[in-house]
Formats: sequence, C-alpha cells, structure tokens
Amino acid sequence: MSEMQNNIPDNKQNNAQTNANGSADSNENGDIAQRVNNRSLRPRSSDFKNFMLSGWGEETQDVKPLESSRYTPSRIRDLAEKFLNERIVIPAGNHKTRSNDCTYMFRPDTSFAYYTGLGEDYEAGAVLVLEPAADGCSGKTEDGKTEDGSHKPILFVHPRKDQTTQDYYRSAEYGEYWVGPRPGLAELEIMTGFETADIETLPEALKANAGTGAGEYAIRVIRESDETITELVEQIRFSAGFEDEEANREKDDLLHEAAAEQRMIKDEYEISEMRKAVNATKRGFDEILKALPSALNKPRSERILEGRFNSVAREEGNDEGYDTIIASGVHAPTLHWMRNTGVVGSGELLLIDAGVEVNSLYTADITRTFPTDGKFTDFQRKLYNAVLESQQAGFDAAKPGATYSDIHHACMRVIAQYLYDWGILPVSVEESLSENGQQHRRWLACGVAHHLGLDVHDCAQARYENYQGAKLRPGMIFTIEPGLYFRENDMLIPEEYRGIGIRIEDDVLMTENGPEWISSGIPRTAEDVEAWMARMSEAGNA
Repeated sequence: MSEMQNNIPDNKQNNAQTNANGSADSNENGDIAQRVNNRSLRPRSSDFKNFMLSGWGEETQDVKPLESSRYTPSRIRDLAEKFLNERIVIPAGNHKTRSNDCTYMFRPDTSFAYYTGLGEDYEAGAVLVLEPAADGCSGKTEDGKTEDGSHKPILFVHPRKDQTTQDYYRSAEYGEYWVGPRPGLAELEIMTGFETADIETLPEALKANAGTGAGEYAIRVIRESDETITELVEQIRFSAGFEDEEANREKDDLLHEAAAEQRMIKDEYEISEMRKAVNATKRGFDEILKALPSALNKPRSERILEGRFNSVAREEGNDEGYDTIIASGVHAPTLHWMRNTGVVGSGELLLIDAGVEVNSLYTADITRTFPTDGKFTDFQRKLYNAVLESQQAGFDAAKPGATYSDIHHACMRVIAQYLYDWGILPVSVEESLSENGQQHRRWLACGVAHHLGLDVHDCAQARYENYQGAKLRPGMIFTIEPGLYFRENDMLIPEEYRGIGIRIEDDVLMTENGPEWISSGIPRTAEDVEAWMARMSEAGNA
C-alpha cells in the first residue's frame, strides 16, 4: 500500500523545516495527531503546486441513471408521509479506522443506501436530506418527469477533488490522485435523480426554518450513521427550541424504526438484486468444492477455502456480505466461527456459512454442511436429514398471514422430536417445547429465521410485534436456518454426537402464492449435496 497524505495544510506543520529540495520534514516534537505525516517528505514549493495542477487533459465520466433511481422516489415518499412537516436527515456515514491512519473500505449506512440507491463506496460523508415542501418533488419517474410528494430530496456531497484543485493530491479521502475519479455533484444528480448540493452548505440548510413556530420544522436524524452529523443536528435543535435530548433521541429512534420496517417489503429491483446475490453465492460455493479435495488435511485449510469464496465475492460483487464462516469438525458447533484457522480433516462435516454482497449492497446468506470426503456416513446422514426436515417444516409453515414465530415453532418441534427419539432430550417433547421448558434449545439456541436484504440481519430496528409477531407478506425475503450444535465437551450427549455441527440455511421470498426458495438452485438434500461435490471435484481436477 502506498503512503497516504491526510489533508496536508499549506503552512509548515509544527516545527517543520523546508529542505533544499522543497520538501518539509516534521520533527518528532510536533502534535501527536500529525506525527503520522513524518513518514515521508512532502513537496510544498509553489512551483510544485503550479506544476501539479497544470498539463492535464479533460477527464470525463460516463454516468447513467442508476436502475434503483426508478424505485427510490416511492421509498422516499412512503417514509416522508410518516413525518410530514419534519426535516429528515440520513447520513451515509464516514470511513472507519482499521489501524492508525488506514481505514476500512467505505460502505454507506443501510438507510442511506436504501433511500438513495447508492451502493459500493460512492460517497463517504454524504448526507441525504428530505426537505419538507408541499410543492416539492420526491424524485424523477422513468420518463424524467417529477413526482409530487411531501418532501424534496437533496443530496449533500463533496465536490470532486480533481486536477483543478489542490485537494487533488492533498486529500487522502477525496483527492482523485489517491482514490481515482469519483462522482461529484453533477454525476450524482444524474445517477440518483436528486438535486445535489455542496456538503459545505449543509449546516446552513439544516438551520433554515428550524424551530417550533408556524412554517418551521423539527428535525430527525438517523443518529447512528455519523456522530458528527448527529452532533450538528443536536446543536441546531437545541438552538431552535428542541432542548429535550431524550425526546429528540426517541424521535430519532422512531425514524430509524420506520426506515427498518419499510425495508421488510422488497420491491422488484430489490428482489432482482437478491437473486443476483444468491446466484453469485452459488458460484462461490462451487469454487470452494473444487478446492476442497486438495485442501484436505492441510494447515489452515479453512482459510484456503475461505479465500476461494471471497475471491468470487470480490470478482462478482462488492464484497462478502459478512465474514465468511468455514467451520470444519469441532469448529462447526461454534455458531459464528470466523477465525477459519483450522484444518479441514478427512471424514469430518464442514459447515460453510457465506454470502456474496453485490454492488448494490444486497447480500445472500446461505449455509451448507458437507461431508469432507464427499459422502455422508450413515450417522452423519441421520443428523443431516433431521435438520433438513426441520428446515422444510419451517418452509411449509411460512404462508402468507403466518408469522415468523410460526416458522420458529415448526422448526423447533422437529428438532425436539428427533432429540427425544435419540434419547438426548431429558424431558418429553411437549415439556421441552413449553415456555417453561426449552431444554432442546441447548442444541439450537439461536433463532431459525431473519429478514435479509441490504443487511444480512435486515430490518433489525423494527419493533418485535412487527418482526416476530408480524404476518408474513408478499415481498418479504428471509432465511430459514435450523441446525444442531453438539459441543465437543457436552457430557449430556453420547460421545458419537460430540464435536458435530450442522446448519442448512436458504433464502426465501414470500409471494402471494406462498414461499419460494430463492436459493433452490443450491443443492440441499444429502444425495444432491453428494452429487454436487462429485461434479465440482471433477471440475477442479480438469
């Protein structure tokens, strides 16, 4: 990685002295926050500045309206109708530090991505403001006409730091010398269909007409996205007469809750992106299975397989939707085993939980459990089929009008029955399933379903009654993922069960006619899994 400059000021930093080559050296006595700049000598002469900004040809970007821009106006309108005459602030968030002056790749806040349609790493530091305007517009329709709505979206962004500005080479975050050409105000207006404005004008825009009087507005913010923006909003609210911090927080929470609950019903674009994510994930699993035979019994072979999947995620999408889980043998009962440092051994079961996040940031979430040698033993098959039956029971319970809880109870009844039949459950099935029992949860403590979309655990800010207690409706996308997790040191089970973990997870779309396996193209039954492994092994040897 090349060195990065962090917004180098024109003046000499601290006790910096300019040498004969026009470079400034900061000594170790400077401000500790600036000592990161001691790593390299930086040219500061006026000749260099003039030379750096001259002699460049015109650089254009071929930008087009995003496909999502056909859908964001209705998303914004639905949200805004819940908060009439209130200014809504939705930040994208900023870079997060990985270590010292290095940051993680930027990923925008989920609410920002949903209402702008901007995925990937387009615009760190941007802010979407929904401005109350009775005669405003919520965006542009497919034919370019405006739609009337209660709020007007304005996207506040950083202008391009191209070769016409010194920030071109001075700003590590936005300078295009460092990060390459990025969309600015004009480009993002084309991409989103929204009016755009310089981020520097945001404070004044938020202050305008903020207050409790007639013709004035309250402000709500997705407060978790960007601490700096939240602090700015709080200062403006306090000055405008909204001095109750707890009341402000409660109103902000209601905004975040409404945004999460709105995402529960996916539109056509979102469903299409989810199908892309699932298809890419299938190809990632294919690559794992091609590499599996040669990876067996090698040191850190879990990471060998992780690398195969993650390369597909980067080649075909934006990234992994979450840290990939490659858990072989005794690691499989650890629900979120993400170290992936173990050896994939012969004769074991291999649990893989992985999903590709496509460029729009929608992610799949798939889990499969494989026999490392390509064939299940009779004992492994018995356990695998119990989990598969549990998953199918959850799917069969997932009808329009049913609830998440119905899926949960259907899956758990099958698991409890098998644990009883195997002599593991110490009480009756009914006692275990009762509210005061739940002994079967020792071996399946986690939930068996969750919403899926821009977040792998999507819509998490929704109210309980609108999640677990809510009726399943067409357009919802969720997982069904029962499992059995027998820890290596569990003395309450026979020895042959210890150190085995099995999970089967698929992605489901609720339609008017019932549930649809989005991931039906990924083999699930023991026989189909074995055949899949054989095909991929042969392809890997070709």
